[in-house]
Amino acid sequence: MPQIVHVPEHRLWVLTGVESSYVLHLGRDELLRSLHWGPRLDPEQAASLLEFPPPRHRSCEDPYDGTYDLSAAGGLRYGHAGLQVRFADGTRDLELAFVSSRISQYDAGAELTLEFAELHYPLAVEARYRLHRGSDAIERRLVLRHLGAPDARGIAAEPITLVRAESATWVLPRLEDYRLSQVRGQWNAETQLHRTVLPYGETLLASRRGVTSHQANPWAMIDDGTATEESGSVYGCALAWSGSWQLTAERMPADVVTLSAGYGHTPILRRLGPGERLETPVSVGLYTEGGFGAASRAWHDYVRAHVLAHPDELRPVLYNSWEATEFDYTVKRQQALADRAAALGVELFVMDDGWFGARTHDAAGLGDWTPNPDRFPHGLGPLIEHVHGLGMKFGLWVEPEMVNPDSDLYRAHPDWVIHQPHRRRTENRNQLVLNLARADVADWMHGAMERLLAGNAIDFLKWDMNRPFSEAGPIDADGCDYRPGDDRLWFDYIHNLYAVLDRLRADHPHVRIESCASGGGRLDLAIAARTDQVWASDNTDAADRRHIQHGFSQLYPAQLMGAWVTDSPNPFTGRAVPLDYRFHVAMAGLLGLGGDLDRWSEAELSRAAEMVAAYKAVRPLIQLGTQHRLRGPEHELSAVQYTARDGSQTAVLAYLRARRFGRADPELPLRALDPAARYLDAATGRVHHGAVLLSRGLPLELPAGDYASTLIHLRRVE
Repeated sequence: MPQIVHVPEHRLWVLTGVESSYVLHLGRDELLRSLHWGPRLDPEQAASLLEFPPPRHRSCEDPYDGTYDLSAAGGLRYGHAGLQVRFADGTRDLELAFVSSRISQYDAGAELTLEFAELHYPLAVEARYRLHRGSDAIERRLVLRHLGAPDARGIAAEPITLVRAESATWVLPRLEDYRLSQVRGQWNAETQLHRTVLPYGETLLASRRGVTSHQANPWAMIDDGTATEESGSVYGCALAWSGSWQLTAERMPADVVTLSAGYGHTPILRRLGPGERLETPVSVGLYTEGGFGAASRAWHDYVRAHVLAHPDELRPVLYNSWEATEFDYTVKRQQALADRAAALGVELFVMDDGWFGARTHDAAGLGDWTPNPDRFPHGLGPLIEHVHGLGMKFGLWVEPEMVNPDSDLYRAHPDWVIHQPHRRRTENRNQLVLNLARADVADWMHGAMERLLAGNAIDFLKWDMNRPFSEAGPIDADGCDYRPGDDRLWFDYIHNLYAVLDRLRADHPHVRIESCASGGGRLDLAIAARTDQVWASDNTDAADRRHIQHGFSQLYPAQLMGAWVTDSPNPFTGRAVPLDYRFHVAMAGLLGLGGDLDRWSEAELSRAAEMVAAYKAVRPLIQLGTQHRLRGPEHELSAVQYTARDGSQTAVLAYLRARRFGRADPELPLRALDPAARYLDAATGRVHHGAVLLSRGLPLELPAGDYASTLIHLRRVE
């Protein structure tokens, strides 16, 4: 059980998880500092930290700068300030006084609330910390309240402008050096792992696009530069927010390092009126030992236990008909593809873009969410009945946040899109973004999706969002509570999106949702809490996907990651890759098929059915087990291992990019096995000793040629 202990005589709080502690201290100056983040300390040990000598005084700076857990702007503090305000009289600095602390116990955890009040202005600040049973993750957020009331003359208090309100500033301990791990990318090249020495100054990771983005993801990890996949201390933080965000890693001249995470991007201004309250998204921090592999497994466990709505549910094998038909829709063709998919063992048939309104091409119809009467004269019912009759579930693609100018919705409500006065409306992909910050737009969106789900036996929605914001506020518009200088569109849009998703899921608990944003453009802990899987990338090239999926796995578990087998040569890259390799790469997540099955040969269809069956045999290990990245995709031979929680089974996916100089395939040392046990290869019947698998390795019998791969399923035997 996590423990939070207050040591009042030292103004100290000790937050302790399974293997780590986080120690806070309130100084005489009323400023909250972080004393420790790392291995477990009991309260007596934590109090001894106060005996260490203070930082050496230097002229022109606060010697404690960079150690403040609640990093408010003011004084001689010039490090990154996570809390910045502007009061009505122009004052910007904050002077906070401690008010109280409160520790709340829950069945599965504990929460600490530290309350502060501004000395002169009507602002209250709460810093909240939550711990969960069985985890070292710490969830943090701020709650800000405007306490102003009308004066004696009845004149209302002025609003307070929030320049920056970040969820948390994580103070790292002193390390020998600092290395930053992150993912970078762009459309069709998401979540590529990047590690570099952390430079001095501020390193900013961010999205200014209104969506999590393809270019970056709201998490970062820090180590001392020596951590490997199997060893070393790793400090990480992530932000649960699906809109614009920024994460600042600051390395100060004295080698003090902080990670600060918050929603919105700079500059965005948010006004807090009298009586109003603002709660920031959650930032999660996690310290682990055991290298990047252990860090990822700890994050995966946290996501499963405290983020996902259905963590113990196996996700189905799906088929998506987009690449087979694109916009060329007929009920008969969809039914024929469903027949082929069912014969392969597919469990979920998904019909993609092009089924609604005037959507016969990509420049019309978005916003008109009723079946195209020419293509579906009797609605979606006959196709859904056919799919269900084959024993599969039925899924549908939607993009409710977008509109084409050529649509009935836009012609009726041109003011509903995000726009600015006197500025042209920038189209991307022939579409504009609906202003979901408006209450009337949010009501319409919920109604459109509710009618679709209530009127059809739909089991799955692929919820897409295919372009970033442009021409976004501040604006004055009907249906919006905006004022000049208030950028709340960036925040209210996401809050309303969450509300729509939450309401639909509550009213239709059997429906599962996949988050998609031109691939992996909306991937974060908050959207993961409201959906069941994420489409990692529109790039289905298996060779590229190895890198995308490797970066994805640093924080997010395999049961969240959608992956497809598509045609070869790949439609995007033109690369030809064997069918087995394409399957084995897609098996590392949630297996899906997306090729044109009418063009597959009988031999390919037969092999595909075998591969689907093989995936189902190891699916519980991949989706629910623990993951070990044995060798990364930067190597010629790469591999990933998935092991059952009880150690009874393990599955290994191995990939050889190219054979060079006639060398033999190397053995592959495994992880997380019992050295005293023996393991049976389900395919060959060969028995391996655990000690040999851990030390010498698993012999690989890969097929000839480049892009060779294999799946090996081992069962523990007595």
